[in-house]
Amino acid sequence: MNEYTNYLDFAKKIAKEAGKIMLKYFKTDNGASYKYDQTIVTKADTEINKYLIKMVKETFPTHCVDGEEEQFGQSNYVWVCDPVDGTAMYARHIPVAVFSLALVIDGVSTVGVVYDPFTDNLYSAIKGYGAYRNNEKINVNDIELDDMKSVSNFDMWPEAEYNLYDSIKELGKKTYFIGIGSVIRASMCVANGDFNVAIFPGTKHKNFDIAAVKVIVEEAGGKVTDLFGNEQRYDKDINGAVVSNGIVHSEVINVLNKLLDENVKKKYI
Repeated sequence: MNEYTNYLDFAKKIAKEAGKIMLKYFKTDNGASYKYDQTIVTKADTEINKYLIKMVKETFPTHCVDGEEEQFGQSNYVWVCDPVDGTAMYARHIPVAVFSLALVIDGVSTVGVVYDPFTDNLYSAIKGYGAYRNNEKINVNDIELDDMKSVSNFDMWPEAEYNLYDSIKELGKKTYFIGIGSVIRASMCVANGDFNVAIFPGTKHKNFDIAAVKVIVEEAGGKVTDLFGNEQRYDKDINGAVVSNGIVHSEVINVLNKLLDENVKKKYI
């Protein structure tokens, strides 16, 4: 446990510094530009990623970094980082973006932190030891999809390999869907009991979005799988994600399996 506590302390330190960098550029020119895949990158993204690599090199030189903007080294101990999730919102000065970092060991998310600098909420977990927000234990809710209190999140974009629109339309008969612009922030709403579900169609280079979510939400009592209910590694491309309170997970998976395109399914399963 001491070893993992050290890893968590390190991750928290990085998260707090990342938050300072995010706030530094938030109300000023954040240097937003478009990458080759038409997603947005800002000065904060690149500065945070470089800072993480520097600190990992100094503190855990045998580990490697798989950051959304830059990578370093090779190891079975991988620090998987999304420097700014919700960059499109952040670039427009809308305060919903978060920082995310996970230590993935042999493909398994073992330590995770998510930091929202706008509310100063730090979510954290070590596998097997519960999930916390600012050192207070958090838990998912026990709300069914057809409960009037049910709220869920979905992400979708035209280039996503999975088309979720039919599935969201079907599930939306029971739960109120919104898209807040950050799947990681939405997943923390699942972890602390505000949302039932977050559904994410990302595949290539999208392990950054779910690595920390996996350990935090499951330590809060929820469930995180790919879009078809399978476990997956978080040190490589993923097969989308369903993040839930656990109670509704099978129901969501059944709808997705029924409505997602068979040809795309065969490509990944």
